[in-house]
Amino acid sequence: MAKKGNISLKSKDSTHLLVIRLSAMGDVAMTVPVLSGLVSQYPNVQITVLTRSFFAPLFQGIPNVTVYAADVKGKHKGVVGLFSLYKELKCLGVDAVADLHNVLRSSILKGFFRLTNIPFVQVDKGRSEKKALTSSAKKIFKPLKSTHQRYADVFAILGFPVNLESVTPASKREMSTTVQKVVGPKAEKWIGIAPFAAFDGKMYPLPQMHKVVKALNESTNYKILLFGGGKKEEEQLETWAIEFSNCVNMAGKITFEEELTVISNLDLMLAMDSGNAHLAAIFGVPTITIWGVTHPYAGFYPFKQNIDNALLADRHQYPLIPTSVYGNKFPKGYDNVMDTITPEAIIAKVNSVLKRE
Repeated sequence: MAKKGNISLKSKDSTHLLVIRLSAMGDVAMTVPVLSGLVSQYPNVQITVLTRSFFAPLFQGIPNVTVYAADVKGKHKGVVGLFSLYKELKCLGVDAVADLHNVLRSSILKGFFRLTNIPFVQVDKGRSEKKALTSSAKKIFKPLKSTHQRYADVFAILGFPVNLESVTPASKREMSTTVQKVVGPKAEKWIGIAPFAAFDGKMYPLPQMHKVVKALNESTNYKILLFGGGKKEEEQLETWAIEFSNCVNMAGKITFEEELTVISNLDLMLAMDSGNAHLAAIFGVPTITIWGVTHPYAGFYPFKQNIDNALLADRHQYPLIPTSVYGNKFPKGYDNVMDTITPEAIIAKVNSVLKRE
């Protein structure tokens, strides 16, 4: 019998856990190594992941893991839709629920699950600690627990502690003929560059990133694969692909599932504090991250990546960093923090990591 605190799961041939993590891409991606470790260390555990259908390819190849698609903008929208979703989920025969999202939507589901005797455990996001870390008046600047560990703690409460240190990266995925036609043969080192982020506070200035791409393009040893999403980003990356002979724009050219196969075959990923960094980390791809008003101390560093591969804005010049967890808030005068990270420093780090690898 698996026990932790006041939660007890009946001993049986197989335990079925429902795992909730609906968005965003980086947060969903961070569940992958945790779930991989869970099923590896507890082969009798079956997992159903409640998430957006778009994210299903993330869990491809993980044994005992299936995805249940939530249509939160359609039939599962609102309280009535969530009650309908609850009834669907209850029919799956789950033994417990691990809520790795802990937002209003999942809390409403928790209320419905109270109608049953199914344990429902929510992740502790450490909101008060993160508030202190990002405070401008009473900042407590110290490393917080990683999001991966926060996820693992939920399973520990349910009686399944996960040893994250023993988790190994996902294997490279085989690229289809369609993908190979887009990306071309692998005769050089493949560098993925994802220059965008959800908020400006996390984005390296595009003119500066243009200098990075230009310099890396001059090496005949590298092929640069550009990642992004949305029409505006696709257009920007396409201009770079046209300008630079060793660049290939992947945005809008392939599906998300195909994009993951390409990322798994990279030799290096250069990204912001964003989802693409976490996608690369799933496969153990060396990942260089650029940080503006956010900071690794908040717990969102890519899984098992070398901390030396984090390029940070200068806190001596901008002592209020991190100003927010998501990069959406920063005080006056902090909109140029990324300028303290030079293109030359990024280029040197890329060359250094690739040489080491």
